Amino acid sequence: MDILALLQHLSPCLEKTTVRQMSRIMPAMLAMTGRVTMLGISRWTEKGGSYRTVQRFFHTVIPWATVFWLFFQRHLLQEGDTYLLAGDECVVTKAGKETHGIDRFFSSVYGKCVPSLSFFALSLVGVCERRSYPMMVEQVVRTAQEKAEAKAKAAAKKAKKKKKTKGKPGRPKGQKNRDKTKVTLTPELMQIQGMVNKLLVHVTRVLKICYLVLDGKFGNNNALQMALQCGLHLICKLRRDAALYFHYDGPYPGRGQPRKYGDKVDYDNLPVQHLKAIKIDEEIWTSIYQAEMLRKEFAQALNVVIIVKTNLKTGARARVILFSSDLDLTHEQIIDYYSLRFQIEFNFRDAKQYWGLEDFMNVKETAVNNAANLSLFMVNVATLLLRDFRAENSNVNVLDLKAHFRGRKYVTETIKWLPQKPKPILMARIFEKVSLLGRVHNPLPSIIPS
Repeated sequence: MDILALLQHLSPCLEKTTVRQMSRIMPAMLAMTGRVTMLGISRWTEKGGSYRTVQRFFHTVIPWATVFWLFFQRHLLQEGDTYLLAGDECVVTKAGKETHGIDRFFSSVYGKCVPSLSFFALSLVGVCERRSYPMMVEQVVRTAQEKAEAKAKAAAKKAKKKKKTKGKPGRPKGQKNRDKTKVTLTPELMQIQGMVNKLLVHVTRVLKICYLVLDGKFGNNNALQMALQCGLHLICKLRRDAALYFHYDGPYPGRGQPRKYGDKVDYDNLPVQHLKAIKIDEEIWTSIYQAEMLRKEFAQALNVVIIVKTNLKTGARARVILFSSDLDLTHEQIIDYYSLRFQIEFNFRDAKQYWGLEDFMNVKETAVNNAANLSLFMVNVATLLLRDFRAENSNVNVLDLKAHFRGRKYVTETIKWLPQKPKPILMARIFEKVSLLGRVHNPLPSIIPS
């Protein structure tokens, strides 16, 4: 429970002053109630953690990528486990106009674009442990040029849809074949590629990372080429109505380039030879198909898994289309790896609910970056602290952990006012009793010495 001891191995990349400030701030965040702001943190810190100290910390430039990796490598890395690299965007609602990077981003919670900040995070997900560990967080800031281009693109798309005129069939005159592996990355993909390359510099010394898992937003050729340029295979999702084709296996017509695309995939009549598994759960019939397919927008063949669910009672059908650039993966691996991507959503939930990702009121670039990184770094710290507790009781959660530290804080502050400190055995009993206040589940392991 000594936070300073957990941070000592960060000294190669952090100054002693920064480590000392973190050792004051992190126990306060573990014990505090209410909104996690600089003022709120300063009210729960011990000696040496004034508001001015907290303010200095949030305005210090910190190499968070190195901090995340060193902490993970020292405390959280599981030898022999297989790790995936997962990425996702997190939107944090904000009011006002002064916060760095504030813009209108789409929020899935509200179902529309709202004034907010956007952060893109990369995490390592353990396949055996089935847990995500945030490794890098960067703010998404759109320039005026990017906003103008997006607006012009949306207007052109709207005008084209309104015109509804069909051009001549076939390829426009003078247009030549283009190399689909040579793509122009969007600013968003360039930022993700830079983050992935920075993280791999640290990770590849210890771990072998083969797969980058992203959500359906990145189910396109540009994202696939970005991942391949980083030396990783992409695992992602396609639209449910994506136009896929089988390989052509007919005879050569005798002239011209050999035919590449075969029959178009009919989702209502998928070939039986590609059926890999059938599952029946109550009234839901699940069929899983896998095949090597082509999509005209992509440069290479895809390892596609199609999951079709049918309600036996109503006849309603739904499907999910997953794909990977690694043609050797089985359908079980693709489904399992993609489902593990959702673990990063739990990181965002905890960071917002417990560690201030939704609460911070900083406006400067450095302070905003530190607030977001600190909240996700505390997710890893809480995971480490809960590991020992869950060895005794698997139901213990973050609320129990915070109640434990809050009880410790209350006992420590109360004992300071006593004219004479009680004996260690009595103090341990007092601590154990007070730390029960506010817990949700059964008591944590006793700290009373035997």
